[in-house]
Amino acid sequence: MSEFGTHSWQPNLGSMGTSLSDAHFVVLDIETTGASPQDGNGITEIGAMRVQGGKQLNRFNELINPGIPLPNYIIELTGISDEMLFDKPKINEVLPRFIDFISEHEKTILVAHNSPFDLSFLKSAARYSNLTWPNFPVIDTVKFARSVIERFEIANYKLSTLADFVGAEVSPSHRAMRDVESTVDVLHHLIERVSGFEIFSVEELFNFLKIK
Repeated sequence: MSEFGTHSWQPNLGSMGTSLSDAHFVVLDIETTGASPQDGNGITEIGAMRVQGGKQLNRFNELINPGIPLPNYIIELTGISDEMLFDKPKINEVLPRFIDFISEHEKTILVAHNSPFDLSFLKSAARYSNLTWPNFPVIDTVKFARSVIERFEIANYKLSTLADFVGAEVSPSHRAMRDVESTVDVLHHLIERVSGFEIFSVEELFNFLKIK
């Protein structure tokens, strides 16, 4: 995992708040049995990585038994099979450990590519498991990318396209941990880019993304 360029990570002395180099980001990704938890679909894999200042701190990766057979198109897409999941824990066993993981730092910022998809499943699983989902701020790298990468520069804002655009070390493959690793490299590139807007703190970044 490459570190940020030094010039991109010097905090703006005139700004207040948490510098982006000090922020704790938890980049996450899930695989599922289908498109929506409202249709009875469940999570089959959770991957996450905590990063700070361009460096990996720790990671979380678990396969999960969703309690239903996997559709053939999901098996083909992810390479995850029913045989791989039949002896794995259910979501109500895994989710408390995952919530503990993301809650290790009180000012965690969650990051995901197309975050509404991931969070809809995770919040639904939390309700099912009688758990409270922590109210951490969220950065969606789709929205972030659209804010700092012009449309003429890139064909689209899919994770695979962005990973190739930024020269990510790992290509996404519809497996949670590989997609997390790709998203981490995308996040680092986007933060380097946003420094060109004189944005160096968490507060400035969220204000920028809100305005955009």
